[in-house]
Amino acid sequence: MISKEEINHIAKLSKIKLNEKEIEDFSKEFTETLEYLEIIKEVDLEGVEPTYFINTNKNPLREDIVEESLPLEEVIKNAPDEKYGYFKLPNVMD
Repeated sequence: MISKEEINHIAKLSKIKLNEKEIEDFSKEFTETLEYLEIIKEVDLEGVEPTYFINTNKNPLREDIVEESLPLEEVIKNAPDEKYGYFKLPNVMD
């Protein structure tokens, strides 16, 4: 079983805060997932040829077409805030 300490460590690395109920729930869910993976590891694959990429479709590329874009003034007028011709956004990291 995944311990509460391990869940707290994962939460800290993920920069999320968990309450006691969430810690218990995640501990059970992670444990169930690992148990399921153990079952999958027991599947007999002898004689099964490995596949690395089963989708043989190619990603079609389109030709680049240069088109006129909106004038800067038109784009900036939709910005909530602007500085030096760029969108100004609030900080997202401390």
